[in-house]
Parts: sequence; C-alpha cells; structure tokens
Amino acid sequence: MTQGQLFLISAPSGAGKTSLVNAALEKDPRLVVSVSHTTRDQRGGEQDAVEYHFTDRNTFEQMIRAGDFLEHADVFGNYYGTAISEVEKKQADGKDVILEIDWQGAEQVRSQRPDATSIFILPPSIASLEERLTSRGQDSAESMQRRLSEARLDMSKAVDFDFLVINEDFETALEQLLAVFTSARLTTSYQRRRSEIRQLIDGTAR
Repeated sequence: MTQGQLFLISAPSGAGKTSLVNAALEKDPRLVVSVSHTTRDQRGGEQDAVEYHFTDRNTFEQMIRAGDFLEHADVFGNYYGTAISEVEKKQADGKDVILEIDWQGAEQVRSQRPDATSIFILPPSIASLEERLTSRGQDSAESMQRRLSEARLDMSKAVDFDFLVINEDFETALEQLLAVFTSARLTTSYQRRRSEIRQLIDGTAR
C-alpha cells in the first residue's frame, strides 16, 4: 500500500476553510482529518478521539519534551498539538491526512515534513470577510476589529504556501481544492512510491 500524503490547510477566520474541508471529505474517500490533542476541558457532546484527544497538561508537556508533536501551541492557556503518531498511522493506512492549522503551526510542520503540501484559503476581499464575520453576530465591534487585524496578518502569510484557493464561490473553491489533492497525487516524486510505477520507470532506464 502506498503511504498517504500530508496536506496543510490554513485560512483566516471566516474564509470558509472548515466547510470546504468537510465537503472535500465527503467527496474524496482517501482524505481524513488528523485529530489533535488538547488540554482544554471536554465539552458536552464531544467524544474523546473524535473531536480531540483530551489530555491532561502534565501528559501533554511530557509529549512535548519527548518530541511527540509535529506542531503545538498554547492558546489562551490550553495546549493544542498534532501528534506525529496520529499522522503517521493514517498515512501508513494509505490515507491522505489533512491538518487544519494556522500559519504558525504550518511553519512548524514544514520544518519537520518538507514533503507536506500546503494550501491557503483566501476570501475574495477584506470586505467580504468582514461581511461574513459580521453575519455571525458573535462579536463586539472591538472584537471584530481584532479579528480583522488578525486576518490581515494571516493573509500576509499566504505567499508561503504551495497553493492558493479563493473562496468566492463555494462550489468553484471546492472543485479547485479537490484538484489540488489530485495534482499532488500525480507528481513524479509521489508516483514513484508506487511499486508498479517505479518498475515501469526504472525498468526502462538505460
């Protein structure tokens, strides 16, 4: 079985990343999402190893010291991280693993896994992003300005990613995202991992 690939997907809040990833998972059975570890409290309705691997702080810090994470961060007093074993097991099963991750986390992962394919989801404009965030009705004016400031910083990092998808029309963006997955599977470096392809190529070499 050919080992699966690793995809990093980042976006500013409100760009529609999670909706696109969920739609892609429904259409492409080779895709799975990595389940992160966290020290935050388990909320009602959440299941361990489904939404997150819920872990106490001491265990998480032991895993950090042991080098068990591809990336990790302390967010508002709670740890979040992607375990190497979680990703590698899914890849060994032939699954292409998606990490929904911020740009800082993507930088950490790329330092360990330069083979990862990175994708950034952009809104069509700042105005459209502000409209999407406002329509949620969850933020004060001050919080909204903070979110927009963070979004501008996030989007400035898009140039560091391999692929850019602009989510103006959802179906078009989904089609483009799926095309990125397909393109990554057709690269010569990846195809040569398949024994039958390697035999075809190497067997004709002179």
